[in-house]
Parts: sequence; C-alpha cells; structure tokens
Amino acid sequence: MSNEALNKQPSKANEPQLAAKLGLFDATMIAMGGVIGSGIFVNPAVVARQIHSPVLILGAWILGGVLALLGAMIYAELGAILPKVGGEYAYLSAGFHPILGFLYGWFALLVINAGGTAAVSLVFAKYLSLLLPVAIPERVLAAGTILALAAVNCLGVKFGSNVQSALMILRAAAVVVLIATGVGWYWHSSAAAPLMWRPVLDRPVSLDLGAAFGAGMIPVLFAYGGWQSASFLASEIREPRKNLPRALIMGTIGVIALYVGVTFACVAVLGPAGLAATSTPASDVMRRVLGTKGAAFMAVGIGISTLGFLSQSVLTYPRVFFAMAADGLFPGGVSRVHPRTQVPVVAILLASLLTVAVILAGHYDAILVYVESMDGLFFGLTALALFVFRRQQKAEHSNLEFRAPGHPWTTIVFVAVNWLVVANSFYRYRANALLLLAILLAGVPLYFYWSKTKRRTATESQSAQS
Repeated sequence: MSNEALNKQPSKANEPQLAAKLGLFDATMIAMGGVIGSGIFVNPAVVARQIHSPVLILGAWILGGVLALLGAMIYAELGAILPKVGGEYAYLSAGFHPILGFLYGWFALLVINAGGTAAVSLVFAKYLSLLLPVAIPERVLAAGTILALAAVNCLGVKFGSNVQSALMILRAAAVVVLIATGVGWYWHSSAAAPLMWRPVLDRPVSLDLGAAFGAGMIPVLFAYGGWQSASFLASEIREPRKNLPRALIMGTIGVIALYVGVTFACVAVLGPAGLAATSTPASDVMRRVLGTKGAAFMAVGIGISTLGFLSQSVLTYPRVFFAMAADGLFPGGVSRVHPRTQVPVVAILLASLLTVAVILAGHYDAILVYVESMDGLFFGLTALALFVFRRQQKAEHSNLEFRAPGHPWTTIVFVAVNWLVVANSFYRYRANALLLLAILLAGVPLYFYWSKTKRRTATESQSAQS
C-alpha cells in the first residue's frame, strides 16, 4: 500500500475541506493539553496510598512518563506514515480493519468523549461556582461551558487552538508555581530534609511490593493519558509528517517534566504519610507554604486547568467522528465542513450536545472510573499497527521524518504494559468490564449497517455514472 493511498483523505468534489492552519507550537500545546487536566493535582495522593516510599512514589511517575514517551514515539511514526484526520481511528482502520477503527470511534463518542468530558466539566463547574456571586446549579454551569467551547471551536480550528494554547500556558504557569513553591520550601528546610528519602523501599522486595507498585501505576498511567489526541487533527497541521511527530514528543517530554516536578513538590512538603492522607495534595502544599492565599491561587489554577482540558477535548475528539462519517461509517451530515470556517461544525455540535446530555442525565460515574482499561486496550492495538505498516512499507520507510527508536522492543513493552493494566482492571472489576464491553460490542451491528449502506451508495453511484 503506497503512502499516497494511505494518506488520501475521504472527500467529495466541490465541497469545503479541512484546512491545515496549525503550526508546531499549536500542535505541541494540543498534545500537552490532552494530558494536563485535574489528575496531576490529585493523583500523587492516590499513588502514595499504595506505595509509601518517597523514591518509589517519584519512580512511579518517572516510569509512567517513560511509558508515555514510548507511546508518543510510536504514534509519532504512525503520524508520519499516515498523517490523516482521526488519529487512532485512521491507524486502526488502515492497519487492521475498518471495524476496529469504527469501534474505537464508537467508544470514544459514547464514553471517552461524552463521559470523560462530562466528568471534567462538573469538576470545573464546582470551582467556577465558588467564584460566582449567585448560585447556579453545577450541571447548568457545566453544560453552558461545553456549549460555549463548542461555539468557540466552530469559529475555526486556529481560533479554537489559540484559546486552547492560551489556557495551556496558564495551567503550565500554575503548575510551575506549585513546583517552585515546593522546591523552594524543600531547599530552605532543615539540613535533615534529605533523610526523608530513606529508606528507598518501605517494605521488603516481594510480590506484595510489586502488586502495590502496580496498583500505584494505574492512576499514574491515567494521568499521563491524552497526548495521542493531537493526532486527531493531523490533516489540519502544516507539514504533518514533520510537525506532528515533533509535537507529540516535545509535548510529552514537557508533561513529564511538570508531572515529576509536582510529585517532588508534594512529597517534599507533605511527606509520604501526609500525601497519602489528603485528597487535595496540590492545595495542601500551597496552603502549608503560602497560607490561604496560596490555596486560593491553586484553586484558580485547577479551575483553569480543567477548563483547558475541556477546550482541548471539544477541539480534538469531533475530528474522529468527522473521519468516520467521511469514510461512510457514520451519518453523512457529520462530515460536513463549514465553507467559511473550514471546521466540522456538525461533528463538533454532535459531540458537545451528547456531552451535555450526559451531564444532565448524570449516569456516567460507574463507567468512567474504568475508561482507562478500554483506552489501554486501544493503545495496545494501535501500537501493533506499527508492525503492519512497517511490513507494508519497507521500501518507503527510510524516507519518513521519524522512526520510533527501539522498535520492535519498545513497542512490545508499551503494548504489554497497557494490556497488563487492562487485564488487571477486567479481573478486579468484572461487572464494569462487562458493561464497557457491552457498550463496545453494541457498535458492531451499526458498523455492518453503515458499511452496507456505504457499499450500496457506491454501487448506485457507479451505475449512475455508467
């Protein structure tokens, strides 16, 4: 299969198309924006409840960053091979079979996008309600926020990206202040402070320690998820074969630096026991060092961070549904592009209205808790697609802008870790796993319906032309 065939975008003659208006900076901010939400301000405490050694707590976040970087490098090569709208949907469809791409898009529509975005929007609404002079129901605030962001992104991909980039810079600044506060406190603390890092292990090396460390890695991997969403906009990035890989790698490295810094600050100021005992570690660090003003600053920072994550989700995920519709595997109207703004307005509105419906219904918590397991399943499948593309493109592969270093071993490690998390989650939470699988498999008959409709339409078109 040639590069030209792989990269051909589904389109109709004389209809407006997506426009490549995003540069390297925009794409890097999107890659970072898909990761940094509210998780890093909470999850260090979740990790500390499982593993109590400062070195192991920090080590879990470093290891999680390494795994995220391995994934980013795999996706960077996939993006160089197939710089096509939809990201994972495109890689799974072209690498294996369109039904896998469709099932990913189907699950993303109902759970990852609608459920995940709904949950984060309610977190933002909690913080926003504290600042408003009048009481407004949190669900109304959350729904209004999603609709406002949808309106912003309907004005153009560059406009939506600029808003997302501005929010990304603000939340990065809040994280840097948190890190500087923790490091400054540690630097000026007593000379005995380094002793807090001893002993390295809180218990003897055993299966129990390994199980605890593995449990601690789950919230770490969850917090690092999201860098892949930059690939959803590949066809709207200038020089995507070069800029998309760079954005994925630079964005992931930036996130690793911020996350490890936050974890160090939390451990240094609160200590392992104090970190494990709190549910608001970032706010507690700022409160201990700077008082109530520091805690108030952190509350605003977390609010901005959640808003930025919402902005990024509204910007990126509709491109998956647009790609499905453009391939004939979703209602055709979803593939419409506005002639002036050159964005998939219908796809943006569909995703946003579905999220609003979930917010108002409120029945998503049980599903959302285990979304990471299904995300890991698709991460592994998408990484395996790299083996397929490399085998198909041996003659052309040497001209790629980027090659994943260490392949196939790094790819195998990435797949294995993600699928171990999936297996563990499915084993421990069987009922929720069955529910998620039921949602996923509900898309199978829809795939066959739309693929049959697609074939019938193609046949009728050929008959009309002849």
